[in-house]
Amino acid sequence: MTSIVHPTPAPFTGDDYAARMARVVRVAVGAGLDGVLLTPGPDLVWLTGYRPTAITERLTVLVLRPDRQPTMVVPALERPDAEAADGAAAVSFVEWTDGTDPYRVVGALLAPSRTYGISDSAWAMHLLGLQRQVPHSSYVAVTEGMPMLRAVKDAGELARLTAAGAAADAVFEQIVRTRFAGRRELEVAAELAGLLRRFGHEQVDFTVVGSGPNGANPHHEAGDRVIEPGDTVVLDFGGLMFGYGSDTTRTVSVGEPTPEVRQVHEIVRRAQQAAVEAVRPGVSCQHIDRVARSVISEAGYGEQFIHRTGHGIGVTTHEPPYIVEGEQQPLVPGMCFSIEPGIYLAGRFGIRIEDIVTVTADGCRRLNTTSHELEVVD
Repeated sequence: MTSIVHPTPAPFTGDDYAARMARVVRVAVGAGLDGVLLTPGPDLVWLTGYRPTAITERLTVLVLRPDRQPTMVVPALERPDAEAADGAAAVSFVEWTDGTDPYRVVGALLAPSRTYGISDSAWAMHLLGLQRQVPHSSYVAVTEGMPMLRAVKDAGELARLTAAGAAADAVFEQIVRTRFAGRRELEVAAELAGLLRRFGHEQVDFTVVGSGPNGANPHHEAGDRVIEPGDTVVLDFGGLMFGYGSDTTRTVSVGEPTPEVRQVHEIVRRAQQAAVEAVRPGVSCQHIDRVARSVISEAGYGEQFIHRTGHGIGVTTHEPPYIVEGEQQPLVPGMCFSIEPGIYLAGRFGIRIEDIVTVTADGCRRLNTTSHELEVVD
């Protein structure tokens, strides 16, 4: 079997990263914040392209304020790697050395009695150190103060997500050609991981293989259970390709499915299709959840749909927006998220169908295009 060749997207430029930093500042000001502090994690990768080789106790933080140039405080020994990042040209650097106080260095870039957004991934010890150093400062988690910060993707990001989705589709089309009966879930999961890498993923994040009763656990970890004829098997897998995520789910039947399995699968398929058709700019995230949930509830399985309908995806496989009751954020062109309703019958089987979609000017486009019919495998 040969690998699928995906054109490598054009790299993000310094201007791309500078525009993102300017956008963060604008959003922060609009949210009533005096600046934003970004520590190692997805926000820092998105804004600078910098991913420390190892996230240690040494403080690294990008300081964004409306009244000064973006500044990154880094340990001296890690400065060369930070300066080599794609977005480094838009940033000035300040280093600190072991044995000195990094919070004093950062504190010199902040003002007292102000409110700052801070990465969700910031270590508690760093946040506490900043609070001690900067009198009367207060901090708000980025996902609380600026929840849609990375939600709207630009053309380069959409190209990467599209490639990742196509690669995940190729994995599914390959895995259903193999034999399931008589194999352990772990064996199928390992094959999924290998296929994701073969088709271009640099990172595998998850390979859910839930056979028979294990399929009723949405986040089942593949185990030693031997897949049997007559089982349904939930396959949910994804990771990062070109730095952006894939995530798709299909449910297959090992041999001819029972009428009940076909009926439940058809209900989930209709719920997923209805939710996709409901996507358009201006409608709320919770509206999409309600549409999917109503189809399942009307069929009598409302209590067996036990999770939200979807989640955003980008430089991580789970990020805002969340497609769930209570999320009133309106959809905007460029948002990308999963639509993945499911029905889970404890002790028996589960069914889930998941695609990533991106909001367009008049609806949405699926980034996963494999069949939604119930696939019968050996």
